[in-house]
Amino acid sequence: MYQYILKRLLLTIPTLLGAAFLVFLLLRLIPGDVCVLRMSGGAGHIDSKAIELCRTELGLDRSYLVQFLDFIWGFIRFDFGNSMWTGRPIVEEIALRFQLSLQIAIMATLTAILLAIPLGTISAVKQNTWIDYTVRGFSIAGIAMPSFWLGILIILGLLISSKAVFGTPWMPPIKYVPLWVDPFYNLSMTIFPALATGYRYSAVATRMTRSAMLEVLREDYVRTARAKGLIQKLIIRRHALKNALLPVVTVIGIEFAFLMGGLVVTEQVFNLNGLGKLFVVSVTNNDYTMTQALVMLVVAIFILTNLVVDIMYAWLDPRIRFK
Repeated sequence: MYQYILKRLLLTIPTLLGAAFLVFLLLRLIPGDVCVLRMSGGAGHIDSKAIELCRTELGLDRSYLVQFLDFIWGFIRFDFGNSMWTGRPIVEEIALRFQLSLQIAIMATLTAILLAIPLGTISAVKQNTWIDYTVRGFSIAGIAMPSFWLGILIILGLLISSKAVFGTPWMPPIKYVPLWVDPFYNLSMTIFPALATGYRYSAVATRMTRSAMLEVLREDYVRTARAKGLIQKLIIRRHALKNALLPVVTVIGIEFAFLMGGLVVTEQVFNLNGLGKLFVVSVTNNDYTMTQALVMLVVAIFILTNLVVDIMYAWLDPRIRFK
């Protein structure tokens, strides 16, 4: 197991290098110049000397090879430099938003797990009954309903219900406060975007759980367990569910990694200042250093998540051995 983990970690090196090269190249192909955006300020006239001075200050006057090597060297040292747009250290800019995105991703994942696995299992066991049809309708509605649209409905529901009950409309707070500082304030801000995201997330996982359980329940070892007189709950819990969870764990892991940087629209709906919003702003402003750091962060999260998922395979199915 330890040798397998070491090999996987070593394989991340070429993956990260490839991702670094692609993001560096693609950003330079995007039209626009961060110095022009900074110096224009809505004015019609732009001083060319000021732009050249800005490019020199940011190192954009150097060759692409030198810029790329400087980017790689900084990544190796975990020093991503300063933002080209704000001038603040990139680590500080990301740290301000990483806590919020991570918390929402974890809460949405827990919501999806708590909904998907029980509902998917019940739907498979009660196949072609009213319970199965209800769960399938629930999951199809979640797949068809965008999370940002559900978020809008949640906000409208909060406004209408709070005004009807308390006489004044209530909205989730905007300013982020860590969970350990003020749990109630923090949850009142994060619970609703987590539910909106987790519902759609759970819909996909529910369908996957149901399909995997139906396949596993037709296996010979399940029939043998029933022939031996084992009760249905024991068969599902000890024999069927763990094997059926293999594809579900893959879906959950990929979705979790996606949530760390992909909640752009949902963050806009709930006015959250997370990594997704920072990603959009940095690309819009041609902030090369910030965008490069965010892409590398998301790539690293995907790599680590896939490694954790692969390790969980061996725990769920003892027949799997890593070499």
